[in-house]
Amino acid sequence: MDKTAKFTLRAKKLGILIRDARNASRRSTQDCAAAINISENDFTAYEDGQKAPSLPQLETLAYYLGISVYHFWSNESLSSDSNRIDESVLPRLTELRHRMIGALLRRDRMEANLSLKAVSEQSEIPAQRLKNYELGERAIPLPELEVLLNIIGGRIETFFDKGGPIGQWITQQIATQQFLELPVELQNFVCKPVNKPYIELAIKLSDMSTEKLRSLAEDLLEITY
Repeated sequence: MDKTAKFTLRAKKLGILIRDARNASRRSTQDCAAAINISENDFTAYEDGQKAPSLPQLETLAYYLGISVYHFWSNESLSSDSNRIDESVLPRLTELRHRMIGALLRRDRMEANLSLKAVSEQSEIPAQRLKNYELGERAIPLPELEVLLNIIGGRIETFFDKGGPIGQWITQQIATQQFLELPVELQNFVCKPVNKPYIELAIKLSDMSTEKLRSLAEDLLEITY
């Protein structure tokens, strides 16, 4: 399958997942378009798979709809639950994230010792467009970002927002999911206030170096004998 076909296929799948997320949250295309600062026609094109959104747009959309950003890499539909958040900050957050994504892409490209021309030839994306991406002057459609990362050896996870409100929300979603994946007996243990000292001790031990842990274990053995 050539790269154009891969772009098209990925955009179609993204469109299905975006429509599913919007329907699950009972939001209109107009609401979602406003949240990520694009026209309603462009958002409809995203859902139809005719165009593809950028990673910051997907992050903002996930934040707006109250879902995990990993939904856009899944094969499952969503429930109808959603959370309300401050919508006024979303367009600005998306704009800032576009610039950050561009800077990260340029950093990774340079660390890989690849020129814009070389990446352009491999990705079949015009060099001027790549330059606009890196300067944050143009949003990078997610399928193109994934292809670029494959070329320069990057990982999509390193591009996820971590420091802003959306990033903090994503981190919270991941932590919640990881907790739910724990065995039931561990979940019950963590939820009991009486066990808090043991959890705090475990956190302290996890921060200790191997040498300190070994020394502590040796001291405990001397005490017990």
